[in-house]
Amino acid sequence: MPEHGRNVDVDVLVVGAGPAGLALGVDLARRGVDALVVERGRSLAPGSRGKGIQPRTMEVLDDLGVLDAIRAAGGDYPVGLIWRDGKRAGEQSMFDPAEDGEEGSAFAEPWMVPQWRTQEILFERLAALGGRVAFGREVTALDQDEDGVSVRFTSGEGTGTIRARYVVAADGGRSAVRRAVGIGMTGAGSDGSGVVDPDPILVGDALISGLDRDHWHLFPPRGDGEGFMAVCPLAGTEYFQVVAGFPAGTTLDSSADGVRGTVAARSHLAADAVTEVRWVSDFRPRAALADRFRVGRVFLTGDAAHIHSPAGGQGLNTSVQDAYNLGWKLGAVLGGGAPASLLDTYEEERRPVAAGMLGLSTRIHRGEARRGRETRQLGLGYRGSSLAVETRQDLGDEAVRAGDRAPDAAVDGGRLFDVLRGAHWTLITAGAVPQPPALPGVRGARIGSCERYGSGVFLVRPDGYVGWAGAGAQGLREYAALVGLDAG
Repeated sequence: MPEHGRNVDVDVLVVGAGPAGLALGVDLARRGVDALVVERGRSLAPGSRGKGIQPRTMEVLDDLGVLDAIRAAGGDYPVGLIWRDGKRAGEQSMFDPAEDGEEGSAFAEPWMVPQWRTQEILFERLAALGGRVAFGREVTALDQDEDGVSVRFTSGEGTGTIRARYVVAADGGRSAVRRAVGIGMTGAGSDGSGVVDPDPILVGDALISGLDRDHWHLFPPRGDGEGFMAVCPLAGTEYFQVVAGFPAGTTLDSSADGVRGTVAARSHLAADAVTEVRWVSDFRPRAALADRFRVGRVFLTGDAAHIHSPAGGQGLNTSVQDAYNLGWKLGAVLGGGAPASLLDTYEEERRPVAAGMLGLSTRIHRGEARRGRETRQLGLGYRGSSLAVETRQDLGDEAVRAGDRAPDAAVDGGRLFDVLRGAHWTLITAGAVPQPPALPGVRGARIGSCERYGSGVFLVRPDGYVGWAGAGAQGLREYAALVGLDAG
């Protein structure tokens, strides 16, 4: 039965309008869940920040209905161009190339979209679905009981309280919600600080003349003490992202003149080549993981749950996929008849994935790994999850199993991904297996011949992962009942 609570203003309160919060808002809105996104700032955050969208996240954004806008807003990553003493000294690929048809996806390489534009696109999609974002609301306190969560906040109108059945923290690395529920974070460093690199980094978005937009311009450290700088054209815009590292203990000048001085000192360009600075920030690369992703009716997503070095291009992507995992589960519990215990699987599934991605990001930052197959995130899955029930025996190494992401394949009349798109479960029959009884509200598809799927029956979750797999339909109805599907 759907969950009911007493005296609530909304079903779900999402705190933070970054990529994770907005993606979750979109997913909940399309499921008919009454949700509100609140944001401390007066508008969406500026800046390119996480500019790389990995292939798995492209699949997610396709399902959320924003793929065309994301494609129109961005472009491919350029090749790196190395400069020495004002001269072109060679090129280098920034990523290991994907193999043809890798992981059964329509997306092979990361797609570049400045984070501010990704947020705008998700915000526009949320509004089109009837979703809401309330700006200028900063969380100051939180109390929860067995029926809901009361969140107090300040706003331009003073103070207020919102009561929700569930609260999701998507409010960044300094999450007020995480602190309010007492969840700690464990860092990668031996002291637990999470510092990946003590050297501060300056990052900004600027208009720059004198550099082509066909390359990611790389300026290695020079003998005069000036450090590394990278200047990347931001696809879909006229701007470049400037990234420059400094020695530990340096006080960074994050003004527009500071950016101009850095560019002039580390390249062959004059300071006045930087004609505009749109946004600038400084930070110390960190890696930290929340000790828990849930306390009672409060969940952590995105940077509130895991803080990455930007080197691997994993932070935004892991965050959006947190939201994608949690969205369908909240929808199923609140309105789809699923048991509340389904929500326990969010931390079970996402925390190990986040831990793995943090380790990968850190290794890439330190030059111990390359950006390649792992960073594309198509191979991530939940085989160890209690939601992954595999009943077949003697499977080959390449066989799709319960817990795996369901790869694309040809189906009658089209492609499997076209069938999977949407908020529903999907029942796939592959090979010479009798069609199992239909499940109400579950879409069906048949795959004729596909090496990845072989022969069997696969019940695919709304987030595109195989929940149950069997040689036939035996056990399917029992699993369907456990996840709230009416098996008739």
